[in-house]
Amino acid sequence: MLAIASLHELDQHHTSPNHPECPARLVAAWSGLQVAGLGDALIQIEPRLATRIEIERVHTKMYVDSIEAVCLQGGGPLDPDTRVSIGSWDTARYAIGVGLALIDAVEAGHASAGLALVRPPGHHALADRAMGFCVFNNIAVAARSLTARGERVLIVDWDVHHGNGTQAIFWNDPNVLFVSSQLEQHWPFSGKVDETGGPDAPGLTINLPLPRGTTGDTFLRAYDTVVAEAVARFSPTWVLVSAGFDSHRDDPLGGLGLTAGDYALMTKRLAAICPARTVLFLEGGYNLTSTALSVGATAAALIGEDTRTKDEQPTNGGPGAEVVETALSAHLNASP
Repeated sequence: MLAIASLHELDQHHTSPNHPECPARLVAAWSGLQVAGLGDALIQIEPRLATRIEIERVHTKMYVDSIEAVCLQGGGPLDPDTRVSIGSWDTARYAIGVGLALIDAVEAGHASAGLALVRPPGHHALADRAMGFCVFNNIAVAARSLTARGERVLIVDWDVHHGNGTQAIFWNDPNVLFVSSQLEQHWPFSGKVDETGGPDAPGLTINLPLPRGTTGDTFLRAYDTVVAEAVARFSPTWVLVSAGFDSHRDDPLGGLGLTAGDYALMTKRLAAICPARTVLFLEGGYNLTSTALSVGATAAALIGEDTRTKDEQPTNGGPGAEVVETALSAHLNASP
């Protein structure tokens, strides 16, 4: 069974006309589940608001206060890319609370995995700063809630943009292994191979900056080598995924070459390498059609089903193999 929590009916986070990070993304993601026809295999989890104590496990009190104040005063820009409205305060707290509720559901044995369809996304948000459409770092709060009770967490970020906020938050945390694959030389222009973690967490940050057009076979090769090696050393008890679907070949903000079929295979391969309790969090994905297809394929893969269509078969033959080898070498050299 797959636990699902979606904010598509609670979403009051409004950005600006024609902004790519829009409410229609959640509607599309939800529709992808319906088209996949997963039916009785889904358990819907009631969203809840995160508390301030939970948010402040990651974000500074001053920053949380400032977001609440801006929202309650009617909203406005937080940076050139990130804007909030009066409804963003509750929606952003729901985006965190959904992940925590899914962790509870999976931990209690109600489902084998969870999928959080939330916005605003989170992986660019720093402890004290909004960035790149992200207000709070949803996956980081979830991970911190787990490490606070002794768990060891693998975070896999397959968004086309580097998860710089998540990396910064866990840079020196020995209880979190962070693996990010992203388009090289792409915003936010971080995530180089030699960024491998702080002195207390050597080798626990792994970056795969991939060239334009990289296909699914390269991602699978990275999982089979780099991720498998790191998992064997780290032994995580939970897997959290920053599931950005803007690595799809049709995404307007992307440049990688994945399809919905690739996301399905990546999901299955990750589960085979690290069969721990798993929750996925929606990050990017700005083509509504490809996001819907990819969410449906990923959700199906989480419960061992297959919904690939003819035009969304897994891809191969693209560049990037040398990046995988370089990342593996960097990880081995950094690890104690």
